[in-house]
Amino acid sequence: MEEPKIAAKKPVALTLEPGTYYWCACGRSANQPFCDGSHKSTEFRPLAFRVEETKDVWLCQCKHSKNKPYCDGTHKLL
Repeated sequence: MEEPKIAAKKPVALTLEPGTYYWCACGRSANQPFCDGSHKSTEFRPLAFRVEETKDVWLCQCKHSKNKPYCDGTHKLL
């Protein structure tokens, strides 16, 4: 199984408006933490997630979180 590219060893804090978002799972996107289609040459697919109300989130950029797309602190162990 292919390993994702680590985009950053820290999460990104964002305020997201209601809607559907596509989190980059491969780590290759130039639009981190969101998908830009760079996964097409890999076995990875973006993770769709929905935000129901405006909220602050910490999204994973190391691509190893057990709570994707949200950060769980795994980047500290890489």
